Amino acid sequence: MALHPMERLLHSAAFLKSAQNIHQCPPDEGMEVAFAGRSNAGKSSAINRLCTQKTLARTSKTPGRTQLLNFFALDETRRLVDLPGYGYAKVNKALKNQWQKDMDGYLAERKCLAGLVLMMDIRHPLKDFDQLIIEWSAAANMPLHILLTKADKLTYGAATSILLKTRQTLKNHPAPLSLQLFSATSGRGAEEAWDRLGELFEFPPEVEPEVEISEEPPADSV
Repeated sequence: MALHPMERLLHSAAFLKSAQNIHQCPPDEGMEVAFAGRSNAGKSSAINRLCTQKTLARTSKTPGRTQLLNFFALDETRRLVDLPGYGYAKVNKALKNQWQKDMDGYLAERKCLAGLVLMMDIRHPLKDFDQLIIEWSAAANMPLHILLTKADKLTYGAATSILLKTRQTLKNHPAPLSLQLFSATSGRGAEEAWDRLGELFEFPPEVEPEVEISEEPPADSV
């Protein structure tokens, strides 16, 4: 079975650099898609699954340990960005405020940012941090794709119900928005996510080669 074109591109992802603030980021050129999520939303696991790499994004049993913007090169012009997670990080308020300031600076000033992917634990969607990202994307008219992660933790019916309720809640979102079910454990929703990422990265899908049809009649069977 042929690999999805975006799967192949993401599989080539390689760590580029980490940055604490906008001034330490790579040159503001090309295209970036940034992944955001509360620190218990399974963001690192989702990135690893989508990139079909086990350790690209570091997972930790201590939520909130990732405090930097991490850049991964996909090709010469495209990058994936892993934004800091928030929510359960056991750090002081001043540091949390600084994280917020640094991320706000990136989201507001980064001209090459082509889209956001927000990961929300399907059992706990639309928390305060999620609402901040959703409101920012609306104000900036930034395309936003939401992964309702850990969908394998619920039955199909329960997961679908939450998907529909979340979609209804966000139906008046003014910026381009899409959402789906996703499981890093089972791979559910990976194909749909690759399709959407291909659109955000303007990465054209492969076109099947045209088969030339001969106008000559087929040879008689023996």
